[in-house]
Amino acid sequence: MTNVKKEGGSGLAGMISAIIIVSCIFSGWLIWAFMGSGSNFEGGVNTGHPLPGNYLAMVYKGGPIVPILLGCLLMVIVFSFERFMVISKAAGKGNLDVFMKDVKSSITSGDIDGAIVSCDAQEGSVANAIRSALVKYQDVKKEGVDSETAAETIHKEIEEATSLEMPMLEKHMTILSTLVSLGTLAGLLGTVTGMIKAFGALASAGTPDQAMLANGISEALINTATGISTSALAIIMYNLFTSKIDTLTYSIDEAGSTIVNTYRHYRGTKK
Repeated sequence: MTNVKKEGGSGLAGMISAIIIVSCIFSGWLIWAFMGSGSNFEGGVNTGHPLPGNYLAMVYKGGPIVPILLGCLLMVIVFSFERFMVISKAAGKGNLDVFMKDVKSSITSGDIDGAIVSCDAQEGSVANAIRSALVKYQDVKKEGVDSETAAETIHKEIEEATSLEMPMLEKHMTILSTLVSLGTLAGLLGTVTGMIKAFGALASAGTPDQAMLANGISEALINTATGISTSALAIIMYNLFTSKIDTLTYSIDEAGSTIVNTYRHYRGTKK
């Protein structure tokens, strides 16, 4: 029954992700179409030259690859915002560093109930995983299990709690990492198509078509700039979120080690 629910939830999540991706691409096309408004061009039509200093018209002249690049940029923004909300929720309500300091202090002093209360107040994935380990600590303490067996039991509890709490943090990170490469490749494709037009103008019989040559070079550079911007933002956000996830995972492992060492000290005093 649990597997069926997980598969159903995964399918729904995948569908939502697909809808977001399609929506971003469609929104990118709408933005590109808006940029092509005649008011941005000389003569009132988008086939004319962009008005001096009108960057919307310049981007529009980047050609049909621009909507895809704008869609990728929107995807980076949307998924980054979504990851930020999820990771912030996983860290809990209060400051994570202060919470970890309080929990470690309570565990070291033997105030396990106080540590559990702190976890309940903090909430979030980190606090939930630590709370599970603390509850298991109390169980093995009542049973009087030897330190090595207790350590294995507590570690196993932490791993199980982490496997339930942390996977949501990795969700959509693959999309962000893909957008790093996709933005560059899409920009490169636009650059190539623009250069093809530029060389086509040079290859024309007689005097080269200077307007077509300029348009081709402009299209190539606009796509290059848009692709690099998209990839740069995706790299920054991916590394930022990866760092935050590593910090959360380390916090859980650190608390787990403190719990195990505390139990070993407790068993040592009983001998």
